[in-house]
Amino acid sequence: MKKKKAVFTGKLRIRRGDVVVVTAGKDRGASGKVLRVLPARGRLIVEGVNKIKRATRANPQKNIKGGILEREAPIAVANVQLRDPETGKATRLGVRTEGEERVRYAKKSGVTVSAVTAASGE
Repeated sequence: MKKKKAVFTGKLRIRRGDVVVVTAGKDRGASGKVLRVLPARGRLIVEGVNKIKRATRANPQKNIKGGILEREAPIAVANVQLRDPETGKATRLGVRTEGEERVRYAKKSGVTVSAVTAASGE
């Protein structure tokens, strides 16, 4: 029997380029920049976090060397929080209206992080 893949139905407020802090797991306390967001599975790929080793065959056509490569694996969005731009600690994200536009803000300090675009689906 094949195992069903988990489908994420919550809201993803974290985006590519955000700096996050890992709150649970083997890399707890580490922080890094979000490289990719995988919204269907509710996961993120964070720079320097959740490293795995993979044996890879050489492929000269794609200029890939063989051997054991180390790369980042996806981490659950529930195990990370945004790093507060003011204090540097983990914080939750909120969305509020400032004038005509909706913006994301850090709940701990109240500092505006970035604008919410219509394409982000919030």
